[in-house]
Amino acid sequence: MGPEALKKVLSHLPPSRLRKEVLVGLGAIDDAGVYQLNDEQAIVQTIDFFTPIVDDGREFGRIAAANALSDLYAMGAQPLTALNVVGFPSEKIALEILGEILQGGQEKVEEAGAVLIGGHTVDDEEPKYGLAVTGLVHPQRIIKKTGARPGDVLVITKPIGAGILTTGIKGGLVEENNIKNVIKIMATLNKGGARILNFDVVDAMTDITGFGLMGHLFEMIEASGVGARLRVTPQYFIPGSEKLAEKGVVPGGTLRNAKYLESHVDWKDTPRHRKFLLCDAMTSGGLLAAVKPEKLDSVLVELKKDKEVPDSIIIGEIISGEPRIEVN
Repeated sequence: MGPEALKKVLSHLPPSRLRKEVLVGLGAIDDAGVYQLNDEQAIVQTIDFFTPIVDDGREFGRIAAANALSDLYAMGAQPLTALNVVGFPSEKIALEILGEILQGGQEKVEEAGAVLIGGHTVDDEEPKYGLAVTGLVHPQRIIKKTGARPGDVLVITKPIGAGILTTGIKGGLVEENNIKNVIKIMATLNKGGARILNFDVVDAMTDITGFGLMGHLFEMIEASGVGARLRVTPQYFIPGSEKLAEKGVVPGGTLRNAKYLESHVDWKDTPRHRKFLLCDAMTSGGLLAAVKPEKLDSVLVELKKDKEVPDSIIIGEIISGEPRIEVN
């Protein structure tokens, strides 16, 4: 579902008559809901699931779990518990495959320092897997999409183009080394990036998933009342993704993102295939952070040292003005 369609759906849900303990709820555009327990603790909750994007069941489970946990990291929360959410055609596909999927998911949950405590399974025509996850955060240290300020430096912690690559994988168009690389990127937790890009050094943050880099950046600047300027280089893109985009191997979600964003972006002379890459509908992408300029040098040193965040990239800056993205 694209950004415009999602807004239409959510328009049918009026803001709930909620208690003061709800710090982030239906009225927000953030990555998860937040409910305050006491002066020191708030729980952060979210859910995500999808159909297989790779053939290996265990890798699919690892990617799906990393993807679900990413929303917690984007809001500065420490993962605590997880519940499996499963749809599976048990009469068509061997249950051993489902076991491999669940094994991969549990591995990532445990790597995050959380615990898997249950789940729910239904028979479905097509396999689907994901998790409902809960984390903890201090009520005064929640990181939101709102709050980006002119002068903030935009940093991403993973390159983009995974949606285009996974589409190419389904068509048998991707070399084995590029398949292994994109799976590794998607299965990598945003744990390291969140540890460095914490409440003290960022003004706003989100993660890059279905709406693509440009869609999630636009959400951030629209909520913050600012603009953004990007400087695009080949370093942005996962190896192999740019060649596929040039050949027109582009998933439907990416096309919908590009169409929605056309009036919100000054593309200048950006080639068509790079527009698609910048709008690529990702699974388990990296964090997108608006870093305080005075904190940038120390953040870059920490990102460079941390083996869990090998691909962090400065992509541009927040500027004053209407919510619009300039691409150079």
